[in-house]
Amino acid sequence: MNPQSVVDQFIYLVGGMSLFLLGMTTASQSLEKLMARKISQILNKISQSQLISILVGVLLTTLLQSSGAVTTMLVGLGTAKVVTLNQVMGVIIGTAIGSTLTVQLISFNLNQYGLPVFSIAFLIYFISKRQLIKNIAQIIIGFGLIFFGLSMMSSAAHFFANLPEMSFVFQKLRSHPMVSLLVSMIFCGLIHSSAVTIGLAMSLANVGAISMTDALFWVYGANIGTTSTAILAAANSNYVGKQVAWAHFFYKFMSVVIFYPLSEYFVGLVGFFDGSSSRIIANYHLIFNILSAALFFPFINIGAQLMEKMFPKSEAEEFGTEFLKLNHYKSSTLAISYGQREIMRVADIVYTMIKDSLKLFNNYDISEVDSIKDRDNKVDFLYREIKMFLLEHANKSNNAVNQQILDMIMFLSDLERAADSIDINLLTLASKKAALKLEFSNEGWDELKNLHENVLKVTSLAINSFTSKELCDEAIKLKRELIKLEMSLRENHIGRLNKGIRDSINTSSIHLDVLSEYRRIVSLLVSHAYKNSNEKFPLTDSENKNDNSNKKRGD
Repeated sequence: MNPQSVVDQFIYLVGGMSLFLLGMTTASQSLEKLMARKISQILNKISQSQLISILVGVLLTTLLQSSGAVTTMLVGLGTAKVVTLNQVMGVIIGTAIGSTLTVQLISFNLNQYGLPVFSIAFLIYFISKRQLIKNIAQIIIGFGLIFFGLSMMSSAAHFFANLPEMSFVFQKLRSHPMVSLLVSMIFCGLIHSSAVTIGLAMSLANVGAISMTDALFWVYGANIGTTSTAILAAANSNYVGKQVAWAHFFYKFMSVVIFYPLSEYFVGLVGFFDGSSSRIIANYHLIFNILSAALFFPFINIGAQLMEKMFPKSEAEEFGTEFLKLNHYKSSTLAISYGQREIMRVADIVYTMIKDSLKLFNNYDISEVDSIKDRDNKVDFLYREIKMFLLEHANKSNNAVNQQILDMIMFLSDLERAADSIDINLLTLASKKAALKLEFSNEGWDELKNLHENVLKVTSLAINSFTSKELCDEAIKLKRELIKLEMSLRENHIGRLNKGIRDSINTSSIHLDVLSEYRRIVSLLVSHAYKNSNEKFPLTDSENKNDNSNKKRGD
């Protein structure tokens, strides 16, 4: 035996696995760029339906070509409390099924085409000027690397299978199935790719180094080992993230426990349809995950309850970002999705501030003032964190994503300015009214309550229209109706002044400023809707004056 040959073949084996992993990463990232909008839409389909959640898992894994990337998303979504544990468990089942696609693909004898496919795709990528063509070429480059790497792995596996010194190792693996399972599980956990692990098992089985039954144990180990990605992602997450990660582990683990004793029977059954080693392994991987899904689907709720008992909620966490806590944001699409959810959290806080602001003009309660100021501080904090987060990802994204991020930052800025308008201007007016012991006239107070009620309606619709663009025209329509109402109430107030109503005279400046502030808040919150409407953004002289005066007050 030539030691140099062993070293060369070992390098060849490691190089093959490296190219395989590089191909998986390239294909995954390129598919994500190409399907960014689709991925966002799929993420939004996670609903109360467990069947839809499973379908979402299948589609996400198919698009990203990585169950590890999807499980990391799931941990993030669970940590951010965007979805329930039940829904995430449904997606986990779907990712297990979706992960079989790549294994099915590499099971066909396409290795000899890997280098030619890579070369042609690279040439297209090099000479093309269009980004779409480049993204498609990168996907093909990724698959070319996958098949070329697999051919290198197969060649190296053939060398080591015929090496007398290795016969002892392979004999041990055949004699101790549990060792095969543990080795493959650890190997998959280290490289974070079940497809590479199963691909290596195919190479070993094709040259007779391991039996078909042993190859199934490698499938089991790969399925358990791939859960390490989610477990690592959940290391610094909250209790929900840990529940999601360990639910993924126990689902895979229990599936292996159930099917382990039946492995030999399945070899004969699956081999009846296709006798080649690679196809048997790939088909068993598919059947194993489909049967596991069918078996555990009825018990999703029970499984969720067990996970909640194993990882109960700890002490309440301090206020902070809920959707941006994890650092697994290599995906711009995922970053935007989390950013949108955090912005909607800011919007909810601003809505409660608007809702509670009018109370202070009826009963100036210092605890309510402190509550509004505290919420404004939270809005300011979230504004800084979200803005830095989005700007960081804007530098790594394409133009289309940059524009989307810019729109998000503009809406976030409008929310922050609306919160400041309440904290600085409305609280000042309420404090002035309380200090001077003034009271609105009955008619004036009723009109303010009417305006406030309509402000809440417009605010709610404006917030929802940010994520549901079809509501933009309706939000603009309601805003215009509110402006007309505000002008009408202003005329009513002037009419009361002309009548000499004392309460109206005493509170005139406060009353008119309150009307202006609510009108300005609505204008801020609806401004984003004009981008998705045929309407032109109107900025009247009165609105412009109000905007400038509020800036002078510290907005």
